[in-house]
Amino acid sequence: MGIKRFYDAHIMPRMITLACGQKGIEERRREVVPLAEGRVFELGCGGGLNLALYDQDKVTSFAGIDPHSKLLEGARAKAKSRGWDADIRQGVGEDIPFPDSSFDTAVCTYTLCSVEDSAQVLSELRRILKPRGKLIFLEHGKAPDANIARWQERIEPVWKPLAGGCHLTRPIGSALRGAGFEVAPMGQAYLDKAPKVMGWMEWGVARRAGA
Repeated sequence: MGIKRFYDAHIMPRMITLACGQKGIEERRREVVPLAEGRVFELGCGGGLNLALYDQDKVTSFAGIDPHSKLLEGARAKAKSRGWDADIRQGVGEDIPFPDSSFDTAVCTYTLCSVEDSAQVLSELRRILKPRGKLIFLEHGKAPDANIARWQERIEPVWKPLAGGCHLTRPIGSALRGAGFEVAPMGQAYLDKAPKVMGWMEWGVARRAGA
């Protein structure tokens, strides 16, 4: 196995799990994840960072996907510890392996930044949600300050291969609206104690437009 393949398979997933579990992000997770209810799907569930935060009284079933097999082991173990017979599969957001209108809630936290085709992923999330379903999101992306955004553009080509394809310049709210969602923002801010080029966050609830 080459150095890059070893890094991508073993080091990078653990590094991302640690980074996405830091205090400021954890606080936002605790704000949004308990809003999930009914049949729940989580995109990028590997590592299981959100699993302890769901309100078990509201969740009737749980499913999720992640491309990283090593991280999925942790997610399955955490789901089992909650007593859930969860359907957790290896897969990518561009081709979610579940039928149309399957879920009441989709959860997406710190995942859209690293997918190959964010527009296709959002289309898939819209497809698998029931007509009155909701998408709970907590994402980082393009900063609203022009100077910070310019630095994000400069840094992104170096940052992406180190951070599993993570994009710094992807918009969040406008991308959701462009994919046919109505967005109810809950908050947006820079992550405390993090470089601003990597720290812009937006979180809230989105629903299929016109539902």
